[in-house]
Amino acid sequence: MDFNHKLISWYSDKKRELPWRETSNPYYIWLSEIILQQTQVKQGLPYYNAFITQYPTIFDLANASETSILKLWQGLGYYSRARNLHFTAKHIVNELNGKFPDTYNDLLKLKGVGDYTASAIASIAFNEVAAVVDGNVYRVLSRYFGIETPINSTLGIKEFKSLASTLIDLHQPATYNQAIMEFGAIQCKPKNPDCSVCPFQDSCVALQNQMVDVLPVKLKKTKVTVKYFNFLVFMDPNKKTLFEKRTKKGIWQHLYQFPLIESEKSLTPEEFHLLNFEDYVLKQETLDYSLYNEADIVHKLSHQHLHTKFWIIDVAELPEEAILIKTLTKYPSPVLISEFIDNFSF
Repeated sequence: MDFNHKLISWYSDKKRELPWRETSNPYYIWLSEIILQQTQVKQGLPYYNAFITQYPTIFDLANASETSILKLWQGLGYYSRARNLHFTAKHIVNELNGKFPDTYNDLLKLKGVGDYTASAIASIAFNEVAAVVDGNVYRVLSRYFGIETPINSTLGIKEFKSLASTLIDLHQPATYNQAIMEFGAIQCKPKNPDCSVCPFQDSCVALQNQMVDVLPVKLKKTKVTVKYFNFLVFMDPNKKTLFEKRTKKGIWQHLYQFPLIESEKSLTPEEFHLLNFEDYVLKQETLDYSLYNEADIVHKLSHQHLHTKFWIIDVAELPEEAILIKTLTKYPSPVLISEFIDNFSF
């Protein structure tokens, strides 16, 4: 039995029952693929269910506000996915008359859709022979064929895409693509896979050569930068505070946060006292503050580690843009901020 037939046989017996596998609707498949980028199934599934409940059609998603979409996305991370999701929904509804592109090449033109996502949608929704290559596929192919080319190198990306395209089942592209991704997710796992029950144990190069733990090869990650964040949690007698929308490009774009001052190191209360708050309060002489967390809360992102302190500042009066504290949870905010709101006793 050749590679793809054995893989499909395994899939028919071992696959997980997931809602996006019960449909060929491109909207649902696209939604699931965007959610599952950088996200495990167990974390993404509740979000998928929430989105199709609140936005059952692409027209519903297109007509929603960005704020409501970001709020529903809250906690899933990589928020550019949600912004691209909304942009693309509006594009399909307004420019394509609500008709989802039905070929790999046309899908690639959509914002937020790259080679992998276009291949997945084209094959699963439209049965096009377009091989997927994601993290799971890289791992399966590198181990089975013993390929040591770094998967995140230009050469590796081309090599694995070419190999995947030669292996895909021409008659069952949708099933094959889902099978190899599922195999990497639950059988050929990143760490400590149970090779004793693997259907490829007799032909896997990595297993035969004791290379399972070293494959796939990946070039060294981008250097992680450290930043020091000081969030200013203002509180006035009217139970109001300041909550700002991040408009600049970068992390958390269009999400809300308390006013932020970045510093070159973790500040002591004495150093914090020297900061200027004129942009935020009307009567600075009445300012009184305390530190919520003495030890920095370290929030780790893919390329940044944020060392964070929350400063509670009591003031006599805030500017007109201040909002009621009780409305804070209505705004989409990063997990770091939403967890503080949930835990702090306002």
